[in-house]
Amino acid sequence: MREFAVDESDAASALEAALDAQAPAAENETPGDEAPADAADETEEAEEAEVDPYEEFRAELRSLPGKWYVVHSYAGFEKRVKQNIENRRVSMTMEDYIFQVEVPMEDVVEIKNGQRKLVTRVRIPSYVLVRMDLNEDSWSVVRHTPGVTGFVGNAHNPTPLRFEEAFNMLKSLVQVVEAPAKGGAKGGKAVQRSIPQEVDFEIGETITIKEGSFAGLPGSISEIKPESGKLTVLVSLFERETPVELSFDQVTKL
Repeated sequence: MREFAVDESDAASALEAALDAQAPAAENETPGDEAPADAADETEEAEEAEVDPYEEFRAELRSLPGKWYVVHSYAGFEKRVKQNIENRRVSMTMEDYIFQVEVPMEDVVEIKNGQRKLVTRVRIPSYVLVRMDLNEDSWSVVRHTPGVTGFVGNAHNPTPLRFEEAFNMLKSLVQVVEAPAKGGAKGGKAVQRSIPQEVDFEIGETITIKEGSFAGLPGSISEIKPESGKLTVLVSLFERETPVELSFDQVTKL
């Protein structure tokens, strides 16, 4: 038998060549395998970023059982009536018919004598919203709750709110994320929260300017801009009325 001598250096070179030939194929496969996962992650992030909290709430509200009815209560007793209905719902085992009781609230900036104050108040005074399946028993439990003076509409066969009416009354329950400051981190889509202002001023009202170049002078309000917290005041200078723009806290009522 003949023996063949194998040069180890030649064998090593052949092995390296084989590995080099396989490497490009492996490198080409890697991006292809990872791309779908990366694309899926980006898609999920985009979907999360585009979520509208009000649309989420609308969909959730539409899926809930029962219909929304409005009951009338004594002014200032809305929260107590809500608690009373919830207590009677449990004590009279009506959980399968009376599902939810709400007193919609809202944050309002009140401006009095130039001072701003954030207050939370009942959005619809003297009314309480109840989500329920209406029948004789559930009607009786709600109607005879202390503080309830009756259902809105037909007293014995009330008409439920239309969906859009219920949504508009209840959307203040949505927890809205404050919009990020300019230059802040990019990410989820934020919804700017708008807080209405109640202004304790009237067009034509006479006020006194308490700050600035015209401090101490009286003036007449010609325009009110609640969104910017500004007033246009007519000030008498040299026997002529001159419009001056002032912030709410720069004036005081007479």
